Amino acid sequence: MTLFDAAAEQAAAASAPLAVRMRPRTLDEVVGQRHLLGPGTPLRRLVEGDAPMSLILWGPPGTGKTTIAHVVSRATRRRFVPLSALNAGVKEVREVIAGARRDLGMSGAQTVLFIDEVHRFSKTQQDSLLGAVEDRLVTLVAATTENPFFSVVSPLLSRSLLLTLEPLTDEDLKVLIRRALADPRGLGGALALDADAGDHLLRIAGGDARRALTALEAGAGAAQALGADRITLATLETAVDRAAVRYDRDGDQHYDVASAFIKSMRGSDVDASLHYLARMLEAGEDARFIARRIMILASEDVGAADPTALPVAVAAAQATALVGLPEAGIILAQAVIHCALAPKSNAVVKALGAAQADVRAGRAGPVPAHLRDGHYAGAKRVEHGVGYRYAHDFPGGVVRQQYPPDAVVGRDYYEPSPHGAESGAAARVEHLRAVLRGRAERSSAAEDWRPRCDPEPPTEADRETLGDADGE
Repeated sequence: MTLFDAAAEQAAAASAPLAVRMRPRTLDEVVGQRHLLGPGTPLRRLVEGDAPMSLILWGPPGTGKTTIAHVVSRATRRRFVPLSALNAGVKEVREVIAGARRDLGMSGAQTVLFIDEVHRFSKTQQDSLLGAVEDRLVTLVAATTENPFFSVVSPLLSRSLLLTLEPLTDEDLKVLIRRALADPRGLGGALALDADAGDHLLRIAGGDARRALTALEAGAGAAQALGADRITLATLETAVDRAAVRYDRDGDQHYDVASAFIKSMRGSDVDASLHYLARMLEAGEDARFIARRIMILASEDVGAADPTALPVAVAAAQATALVGLPEAGIILAQAVIHCALAPKSNAVVKALGAAQADVRAGRAGPVPAHLRDGHYAGAKRVEHGVGYRYAHDFPGGVVRQQYPPDAVVGRDYYEPSPHGAESGAAARVEHLRAVLRGRAERSSAAEDWRPRCDPEPPTEADRETLGDADGE
């Protein structure tokens, strides 16, 4: 590096965002992630032993994935090349690999290739990395907020060390904020931060270091513009354009607001539901936590009364993960409105509870022989699968046959509610139970319903007993 290069780098660093300026330079400066940074941990051995090893860093935004990549590069004195999966493709990857091969051959210099949002790479793009990672032409450090077992190809995953990063705690964020206030790379002690403003920073951050430092920088700029020597709550609110919401994410208010949110949807008060949703969003609550609660409610409190509620909730959760805040708030609001207005039923919860209670009480027993797997050699000798009646071969698609083990024959678990789509299920459930258990009246001619390879039209007795194929 020439003197001009060094001067240019210093000038760029001075104008960089606070979060970039305060990026840790060593593992000892990294805040949080204690499970990854202790003595003898793989990451510590990688950095201190300079052992070439590729990493996949999985964790929420702002937990230190990019920081760790920089520390690995800096500590091991390797060339650092960042790529974003949002705008890089196979061509850019191949160019970096070619440059790494050239540098390694000419000067022995090794390269750290950092790929942010690697889950956005296609399978082909990820496959293009395999050779270079296998031959250790590059040390890959790939960051993802998505589960890598679903979003990263298996060959790349098997060639890399997977490290899971956890959200930063409020204590971790306090360390970062104090450091940024005092460090010459940050605000250099020029400003103080009021306690309530600090609390608001923690609410805004939601475990995200980058978000906390970005908001602090905005508050500092607003305070300096006013000629003040302190960052107050009012100044910070103005700077980040968000009112301070009285909400402690780790205390009673977190659980109280979440509880009120669920109970308002269960109680069909759409307005209260939206109020608590807004409170959680403004307090910096994790949108994925909110989405999970909506999915649970869609089955627990809506259930079969509105079978569309769960698909809507699941779609909202998936969209939230893909889109992120603030736009994900709109998606969550749509799901909240749907679930709050839906007819309610807890019949699914009660049915599962009753079935589990029987299992826990020991009411189980062997699977009936005719229902056991009969596809292996010798199954017929032990009468597995023998006598099974294929439902599609019978009128109405249902036939008298024992499905549960002997211990729970005749036990009724599901009791439909009279609400919504479930209101018409009671008669259907009773009809099916009557046929399956042999309670339906029928003539002796219809008593023996043998499977038919070429189904005959149902007899009049069949119609009376089983109903037509459409279930009427």
